[in-house]
Order: sequence, then C-alpha cells, then structure tokens
Amino acid sequence: MSKHTTLLPGEGQIPLDVIVEMMKEMSQQSDPQEMVKRFAARIRPVFPSDGRVSLSRRNLPSPKYRITRSSRFTEDIDPWREPHKLPLLEGGILGELLYGGEPKILHDYTPSRDDPAFDHIGDMRSFAAIPHFDGGEAINMVVQMARQPNEFSEAKFPNAVWMSNLFGRATNTLVLSRQLREALDTLDRELRIVSDIQRSLLPRELPQIPGVELAADYQTSKWAGGDYYDFFDMRDGRWGILIADVSGHGTPAAVLMAIMHAIAHQFPGPPAPPGEMLGHINRELCARYTNDPVMFVTAFYGVYDPKDRTLTYANAGHPSPLLRNSTSGVSGAISDASSSIPLGITPDVTFLDAVHTLRPADVLALYTDGISEAREPLGPLYGEERTLLALANATGDAASMLKYVLNDVNTFTMHADPNDDRTMIILKVK
Repeated sequence: MSKHTTLLPGEGQIPLDVIVEMMKEMSQQSDPQEMVKRFAARIRPVFPSDGRVSLSRRNLPSPKYRITRSSRFTEDIDPWREPHKLPLLEGGILGELLYGGEPKILHDYTPSRDDPAFDHIGDMRSFAAIPHFDGGEAINMVVQMARQPNEFSEAKFPNAVWMSNLFGRATNTLVLSRQLREALDTLDRELRIVSDIQRSLLPRELPQIPGVELAADYQTSKWAGGDYYDFFDMRDGRWGILIADVSGHGTPAAVLMAIMHAIAHQFPGPPAPPGEMLGHINRELCARYTNDPVMFVTAFYGVYDPKDRTLTYANAGHPSPLLRNSTSGVSGAISDASSSIPLGITPDVTFLDAVHTLRPADVLALYTDGISEAREPLGPLYGEERTLLALANATGDAASMLKYVLNDVNTFTMHADPNDDRTMIILKVK
C-alpha cells in the first residue's frame, strides 16, 4: 500500500498519512474544547471553506437552537461550560437545515437580511450542512460556508459527513468522560468530608484504664465506612468497650454508623449492663432507621472492671473477641453464649449478659469481620484460624501486637486494598 493510498471510498479521497496523523493527534486529547480546535485545524485544508458555524438544539424546544461555534466569534467560548454566552436563535435558514435533519448542500443561496443568523452567514453563498446524530436524531450540525456559489463538491460530501459524525461521537465521548471525571472528583471530595466527619466520631485518644494496655486501628475499604468502636467512662472505674460493624460499605454504612454513635451516647444513665445497652440501640434502630432489611449492625459491647479484671459483655451477631490465655498460651474465642441476632432487624430481642474474668498478661482482641474475611487476591479468606495464629505469635505491648496482626493480614492479601472495613482493638492485661 503506497503512502497516499486511502481507506476512504469515492472521489476526493484523503491521503492515508493525513488521516493517520490526524487520528494520532486526536487520540492525545483529553479536553473536548481543545480537540475541536485541533480537528478544525487539521480538516480545514481537506475541506476548505470561507467560514463555518456549529449549531445545537440539545435540550431546546423547537424551533430554537444555539450557535455553539462560529468563525465570526471574537471570543473563544467553551459551549459545554459557557452555554449562556452562546446566541440563542430560532428560525432562518440554519434552523431549517438543523431541524430538517438531513445532510444538504445549498450551491447558490443568498441569506435574507432579516435572517436571525445574518451576522454569521450574510456574505456567504454556498452552504454544506452536516448533521450530527445522537440517539437517531440530528441534535447538532456543522455548516461549512463559502462566499462564492457552487464551492462544495457533491463527490466529497459523503466523506465529510462520515468523518464529521465520527468526530462528533468522539467529542461527545470526551465530554461525557470529562463530566464523569468531574462528578467523581466531586463525589471524592464529599466522601473525604464524610470520612473526616466519621473519624471525628471515633475516640481521639484511647482511655487510660488501670492495669490495661490498649491499642486500636481503624481502616475503611472506601473513604467512609461502617465500622465503629468507642469507649464509655462509667465514672466508677469501669469502662465500656463497644465495637460494631454496619452492613455494607461506603456512605450509607457511614451514615448508619453515625446514627449508632448518637444513639449509644444518648443511653439514659450509665451505659450498663451491656445487654440493656444493646437492647436500647436495637429498639432505636428498628423504630427509625433500619426499615430496609438489608441494613443491620453487628455489635459487641463489654464493660471491663479493672478491680477484678472482669469483662461483662453482650453480643449482637458480632465475631466473638479472641483471647490469648497467659497461662496456657492458647488462643481462642471467648464464650459466645450471649450471642444474639444483629441490631436493627427486629425490636423484640433480649441480649443476654455473660462474664469472663481475665488474668494478668491475658490478651483480648476485638475485631470486625473485615480482618478475618480479608482475601488473598483470587484466593482464600484470611480466616479466624490465621487471626488466632497471628495473635498467638505477636509479642510486645498492645500496640506492637496489633501492628504484628495487621502486618500479617496485609502480607496475606499482598497489600491489596481492603474489600471491607477493618477494625481491631487489642486489650492486654498488665
């Protein structure tokens, strides 16, 4: 195939090297306004004219239309960002051509002085109207113009219509891509704000509980998530420890997490016993916030008394905390006899209390299922057994042990972004 062979049929073929260079330049553009300028510069020598106008009737009632581009414009106007600057017209030869919706050449036409677009077309005599179709309708149109009659070739016209429409579709795709990118940027900013608000609801500092080391980590799968943990000062030396996981991810889960925070902090009186606390949250969620059966909350709430190292707790469908026994070194879940269904499903639930006594050097790990259900890419889940093993192998203070477990999770998942929110609290008895 020689250098000037073309893939376009018919008289007036465009050299292949011209097409290739044009396509290369167009493929590098990300801004639709700039791409239109580059295309116009490239196509001008191929289809020469003395002037041009572009029209659009998008979102306008018949017979109105806008002139979106004109060789008579003295200002560079972006029609997608500045439509208010564009002339809004109706009728005249341009309106007739646009609403006619068909490719058409006017070989010898003299515009009337009362034509609404006379300032743009008044000294022209030849017109080549190329409709751009969207959804099967001519929504936009490019009109090439010449000052002398009979300046446009009927033989070249099909190629012009074909190429112009392909370019129009490419431009429309670029516009949609820019709009999508801007929408995602806006959403990203909003999610950052939601995330900041959500994180402000978490404890700023971990409490100083006598005889206990604490460490906590919170990581969302998106900017905002549905995990939640909190501490409640009973004012008598005891501390409430709450960890919860809202079903789902993202903003809906974050909103319900914030609601749960508000409900928990409005508990009448000291937030104990644990079963009563969870019952209060459950009734409030069922009454006002979880009409959608897909939304629910798993939660574990315990009250720790450092005087006798007892943990009184209740469980609403949440993974049972893991205990590393200081005497035997064995790790396992603490008794789950009090486990019940998650919060927000039905108001008629009684959450039973259970008690576990910790020993010096015992380690308790409270976590959400984003830890145990972390997944190796295209592989198995991390699982409770690996969590127990990591806890058993961890050494040092509470913060060091927490770091060890989380590093083990990240290594297992090959440091992939989490597919679920991950929260863990380590409580180590001194």
